[in-house]
Amino acid sequence: MTGSRRLTPIDARNTSMVIADQIRDRIIDGSYAPGEQINEANVAAELQISRGPVREALQRLNQEGLLVSYRNRGVFVVELSVDDVAEIYGARAAIEVGAAWTLVNGDLAVLKSTAVELSDIVGQMQPFIDRADWLGLAERDLAFHTALVAATSNSRMSRMYATLAAEARICMANLETAYYRPEALVEEHQLLVDLLLGSDWAALEAGLHEHMDTAVHDLTTAMTAESAPAEHVPLPASS
Repeated sequence: MTGSRRLTPIDARNTSMVIADQIRDRIIDGSYAPGEQINEANVAAELQISRGPVREALQRLNQEGLLVSYRNRGVFVVELSVDDVAEIYGARAAIEVGAAWTLVNGDLAVLKSTAVELSDIVGQMQPFIDRADWLGLAERDLAFHTALVAATSNSRMSRMYATLAAEARICMANLETAYYRPEALVEEHQLLVDLLLGSDWAALEAGLHEHMDTAVHDLTTAMTAESAPAEHVPLPASS
């Protein structure tokens, strides 16, 4: 499991949105796993705050679809289906294409600095591939795309993407078996950076969609394989 489990104590004057942001971040970094229960009292104690704002934060994340509440059982991190994966990555593609359009038609200095930041993240991927740390690689993968959207400085776009990033991280719980072409991942992301700096918008748009389509295919394959019953192997005949 990557990331730190700990939440950071906050001032009680802050709103439930701050608490929701922290919990969402812990979902994104994998500290909270799909299907894991989040106990309101435990979170309140860790944050050193009353349970009221925590309850509001959990309700907010429930409305976003990151948590699910079961009567008489509690609140849990949502477990996503193959259909959810297609929807999440379709929405991610729409926002990332919009972000790319904003960047290529905006300030050239911002575009160039974004490309440098994205290339730096790409450069961090290879060590994770070398040691087969797929969850760490998934975190860098998601950081790349989050940075692309954040570079637009569009707060509403970033807020929408934060929920999708958390949902994508839940999907990526399956990535120990879903990176079928890890050796190509660095090249694929660097290609997106090169296309961002290029003058062919159609190629950039197509590249982003292809990248998301590949992720949907790989995740769907992994999730389907994980849910399939194990093949029955006959026991050897008695001698």
